[in-house]
Amino acid sequence: MTHVEDELNSQPECWARAADEAAGLGGALPVPGERVAVVGCGTSYFMAQAFAALREGAGQGETDAFAASEFPAGRTYDRVLALTRSGTTTEVLDLLAGLKGRTPTTAITADPDTPVMAAADELVVLGYADERSVVQTRFATTALTLLRAHLGLHPDAAVADARTALAADLPEELVECGQFTFLGRGWTVGLANEAGLKMREASLSWTEAYPAMEYRHGPISITTAGTATWMFGEAPEGLAGQVHATGGLWIEGRLDPLAELVRAQRLAVAVAAARGLDPDRPRHLTRSVILAP
Repeated sequence: MTHVEDELNSQPECWARAADEAAGLGGALPVPGERVAVVGCGTSYFMAQAFAALREGAGQGETDAFAASEFPAGRTYDRVLALTRSGTTTEVLDLLAGLKGRTPTTAITADPDTPVMAAADELVVLGYADERSVVQTRFATTALTLLRAHLGLHPDAAVADARTALAADLPEELVECGQFTFLGRGWTVGLANEAGLKMREASLSWTEAYPAMEYRHGPISITTAGTATWMFGEAPEGLAGQVHATGGLWIEGRLDPLAELVRAQRLAVAVAAARGLDPDRPRHLTRSVILAP
């Protein structure tokens, strides 16, 4: 078993632990009414997108998500929340250093022995969700579970759905597809983006991701026999029928959307295996991007 398989299989236990811990974090995480920016790179940026949509949708305060390198320096926030598995990513550390003494910052990380421990004002360490793999799975979903629970939006069914996502067979024809499109609405747009990234990283697949209502505005033109369109959450009315009419494969997400992401992680590993690729050694990638001065 690869590292990434071992780690993605451990997600139900990690989620349950994170949900239990959320209530005890006090003021380390954003409180209702704060204006918050959530930042990250790669997978962490997509989890930031999901949390920002969840928080603002729950009426807890204006919440923006940015790639750390694209943070708008001229904006004022009550708190900046950084997601960084490694705690060493250059763009995140540079941003936190620039905010020191001006804007309160919190970092959620997996490793307590990294520079982010001194760079952020508040820290949440999910050491039990750390990973050996380059391709992120459990840290990202565990961090988002923690944040969902902090908002009071972690459903009881999520952990059970994650176990179902790990146990149920994937449709055979899905692994054989040559192109994959992931769709979301609201907070699940971030999950769709992350599913596409997992497929590219692990299996070198042609993948795209869009807000579901945008799919009709051009992207559906690539859909045909041998392509798959996977919906995270409830689909817009009529969209499934339109995909079926193209000859493409439609995958309806019936589990909790975060558990659907676990299914997509499994698909990435399965497609990699079918193509003779090692998902623990993704092409051109390292576990953390550390830029030379």
